Amino acid sequence: MFVQNVFYFCNLCTNVSFWSGYDERPETFKLGILLKQARLEAGLIQEQIAKRLKTTKSVVSHMGNHATDIRLSTYEKFAKAVGRKIHVTLR
Repeated sequence: MFVQNVFYFCNLCTNVSFWSGYDERPETFKLGILLKQARLEAGLIQEQIAKRLKTTKSVVSHMGNHATDIRLSTYEKFAKAVGRKIHVTLR
């Protein structure tokens, strides 16, 4: 699974459209990567997450693609769906 995740992220890094918006909102960008990574490490596909969240695959995809204005409670549900917890830090 680790090799598959590395391959996935290497492919993302070479995709120019993947990086659009990074300069404006790097924290949102990083959050999207964390969500994708957690989903992949849990061995789940977007459809499975969507079913657990009682939503659609497109919503899950949106969350992982640098989405903005998503409620913390939604992120908490996502984390629970992949067997994780949310930890927020203010700096």
